[in-house]
Amino acid sequence: MKRLLIDGQLVATEQTFSSLNPATGEVLDQAPDATAADAEAAVAAARRAFDTTGWATDVQTRIRCLDQLHQALTDHLEELRELTIAEVGAPRMLTHGPQLDDPVKLVRFYADLLRKYPMNEELGEVEIRGQRHRRWVEKEAVGVVAGITAYNYPNQLALAKLAPSLAAGCTVVLKGAPDTPLTTLFLGELIAEHTDIPPGVVNVLTSSRVEVGEMLTTHPDVDMVSFTGSTATGRRIMEAASRTIKKLFLELGGKSAMIILDDADFATAAMFAAFTICSHSGQGCALTSRLLVPREHHDEIVGMVAAGLGRVTLGDPTDPKTYAGPLISERQRDKVDGMVQRAVAAGATLVTGGKKVDPGFFYTPTLLGNVAPDSEIAQDEVFGPVLAVIPYDGDDDAVRIANNSIFGLSGGVQSGDEERAIALARRIRTGTFSINGGNYFAADVPFGGYKQSGIGRESGVPGLEEFLEYKSFATVIPS
Repeated sequence: MKRLLIDGQLVATEQTFSSLNPATGEVLDQAPDATAADAEAAVAAARRAFDTTGWATDVQTRIRCLDQLHQALTDHLEELRELTIAEVGAPRMLTHGPQLDDPVKLVRFYADLLRKYPMNEELGEVEIRGQRHRRWVEKEAVGVVAGITAYNYPNQLALAKLAPSLAAGCTVVLKGAPDTPLTTLFLGELIAEHTDIPPGVVNVLTSSRVEVGEMLTTHPDVDMVSFTGSTATGRRIMEAASRTIKKLFLELGGKSAMIILDDADFATAAMFAAFTICSHSGQGCALTSRLLVPREHHDEIVGMVAAGLGRVTLGDPTDPKTYAGPLISERQRDKVDGMVQRAVAAGATLVTGGKKVDPGFFYTPTLLGNVAPDSEIAQDEVFGPVLAVIPYDGDDDAVRIANNSIFGLSGGVQSGDEERAIALARRIRTGTFSINGGNYFAADVPFGGYKQSGIGRESGVPGLEEFLEYKSFATVIPS
């Protein structure tokens, strides 16, 4: 059984909880069920490591440790790949991208960035009331970070928090999602056994207990909370963190729109929309789950999307040919199915899909036509392979519908005129945007949302700067 990492030691717990294989519904393994006392010990270790060791100021040690972590991940990549497929239900092909191989690149990116990133900045001299003053800024670590991750891309989410926070000089308590604890604990084992990261700098917890997460968001010794998950939970974390005015990074939900303009190649755009919504069976916050189409071409495009969904291979995630695997749990599958059934009852047309497939937690790729833009299925995050098609009348109407959301995480547009597409994209209030299938997802690209999709940016240079404080200095220059 895997163990927690607290203050440099791999620790077993008295109580455990089950991690299931979502493709079969069977128990994969037991995970340690951390208590509030375990979380308290982890925070105390992180606080001590930040306050009493040289971690926060020793750039060369941090670079060396990040290099070691990258090498450990590379050396154990295939072991972690099989664990990710089994626990997350991620299709094997997806682990060669954003489920595993791409996240490992984040560690290399931040190690290399730290080698050249200026932690000091001269602002020059200025004369004030007859005296000359030199001003400069020094950048230093925020402090103790509580990193709380979601289940859908656990390697990506964990490393997108660990790599930049460690590069910045922070210490971390990382709490993995209760649906996917084993992958997060695997990282803790690599850190303990294959790196020189000092005791207390990284602590890794898994728990089924709500109070553990709540404690991390309210603890006075935690300086920052970095959370990825639902907007509803993000609101609660923001409220809890306000008691001690913690710094926050929140990467939350999305209900992103893909707009097909009237000059697009409909067949190509429809195929792209179909395969996008089925990536990891729709369990992605930035996936375009609303498809906006010209009203006069609604039925034509819907038919093309349905044909595309028919080509999606749903099945065993260990099979290299499988494109879409299971949902994470029976609970999530019931939620998705309930939203689909309510959408049909509200007037949407069920074109294809809408069925549970056993064993495991599979759900067929689902297409809903003639969806009203204000309906539940058009407004709320589904987190399943469900695409809602909404007709629009002209570019302005498309922009209005796309922006008619509490979310603002991502979006896309398909057009035969790239300048027209870019002009329209600039009118959509989202943090990322794809033009004609362009892929923005990479270690050097800032990722995050507008509105209730979150606060701050992950990855890229801004991803490092989320974990930095800026201290301004001035001294008098003798005359």
